[in-house]
Amino acid sequence: MSLLPEMSAIVARHAPPDLSRSAVPGLRLYGSDAPTRMVSVGYEPMLCLVVSGGKQTILGETVYSYRAGDCLVVSAELPVCGSIIEAPYRALSFDLNPATIASLMVEIGAPAASDPSPPSGIHVTQLEDELLEPMARLLRLLDRPHEIAVMTPMIERELVWRLLHSRHAATVRQIGSAESRLSGVSRAINWIRAHYAEPMRLEALSDLAGMSRSTFHRHFRTVTTMSPLQFQKQVRLQQARARLLSGADGAAETGFAVGYDSPSQFSREYARQFGLPPGRDAARMRETLAVEGLAGIRAA
Repeated sequence: MSLLPEMSAIVARHAPPDLSRSAVPGLRLYGSDAPTRMVSVGYEPMLCLVVSGGKQTILGETVYSYRAGDCLVVSAELPVCGSIIEAPYRALSFDLNPATIASLMVEIGAPAASDPSPPSGIHVTQLEDELLEPMARLLRLLDRPHEIAVMTPMIERELVWRLLHSRHAATVRQIGSAESRLSGVSRAINWIRAHYAEPMRLEALSDLAGMSRSTFHRHFRTVTTMSPLQFQKQVRLQQARARLLSGADGAAETGFAVGYDSPSQFSREYARQFGLPPGRDAARMRETLAVEGLAGIRAA
């Protein structure tokens, strides 16, 4: 892990203050010089490496903690809550593209996913040295922008190849296999995220996933740690919080917009998730953002 100090310095130089995307396609950077409160975010399939500090992520009722040298493999689109618990925090992630994985699997003759069950949505381990080196080379491209277009696809292929020969191979094969159990669950997840405000029929979702209802329910919980109905509620509440922060609607209008028929039920479930009723939570978030913005102006 001798590369971690160098990688932390590169992330510190290039991490944008507001967006995580970098100049390297698929590479995202994250940095904070202080611990943060718990915030709701959406994860996509990716390989993430912490190079300094520590973070805690909650998926459903499962808590994941990870620090420098640890990596996360995320196998599906997931609504999570996260907070930085040790600073300075520096991390990077690289998107895992199913098409790229599938193409390389065919090219090298890797077996298609044959696992009877999908992997858990988040898997935390210590990063292997064989994966650390290509991640470091991706980061160094930020200091060599003229090399990005040529080198990024080459390093991505190496990274995927090494993932297919690592302890994460089964998960990566499922991401790249169109007919895998994970692919079926991912189709259901995508539908819920796109239609979160609509009524949901479990029979239709299981048909979309290509499984019986009982099998689908079991595999969905394996990936997300939640039932489909709990997952839908998480997505609805995250969308509601974003709408409230924008100030576009009041609490009742927001609840109806994200699919709730009862304002009181919306307020109860929102407070249970975020600690305060919708209106008070939105005011707290705006106040926090205003203080952080003022601090940034003073620092500049």
